[in-house]
Amino acid sequence: MSVPALDGRRVRGDKTRHAILARAVQIASTEGLEGLSLGQLAADLGMSKSGLFAHFGSKEELQLTTLRAARRIFYDAAVEPALDVPEGIERLWALVRADLDYLSGDVFDGGCLFLSSSSEYDSRPGPIRDLVAETMASWLDLLTEQARVACERGELAGDSDPRGLAWELHAFGLALNWDRQLNRSADARERAQTASRTRLLAAATAKGRRALRD
Repeated sequence: MSVPALDGRRVRGDKTRHAILARAVQIASTEGLEGLSLGQLAADLGMSKSGLFAHFGSKEELQLTTLRAARRIFYDAAVEPALDVPEGIERLWALVRADLDYLSGDVFDGGCLFLSSSSEYDSRPGPIRDLVAETMASWLDLLTEQARVACERGELAGDSDPRGLAWELHAFGLALNWDRQLNRSADARERAQTASRTRLLAAATAKGRRALRD
């Protein structure tokens, strides 16, 4: 009879943790990871600070867990939708489009948490900076991988630099996030997509351009 009780507590604990992290990623996106405190989060959720502390143990652990939750959200929004698309230039373009949709959407109240955290922690060594850097490097590696496959398939010009192209496409996403969050620009998404597609078409071969039109 004790097993169902334990399972019930575990389910309730998982639901509570999910609710905590759902609120934490939104606070962090607007206030920054440094602005994310156990006290504020407890007050927002109507919990005791000690009850919240039992889930995480420290502010840094809360910050790291919040980043991991945000990484899952980013993966679901910007990576997973492109995985059914054929590899090469088509998947590269699908990844870029999904990322632009993610950056221009309302996933986070304050914009992409990883982009804001990159600025917040870029010169502050430690586990938080390491996690942010690792996540952003993985994204660039994913774009680079598909650009490299596109080169191998003859979809990009032979002198294309896969890493450089990935870097440029990522930069358009950074510009979108900046313009949308700081300037509230209504056409930031359209500008970023036009710039990204123009750059990709400029690097594409005839075969690559046909793939992009299909």
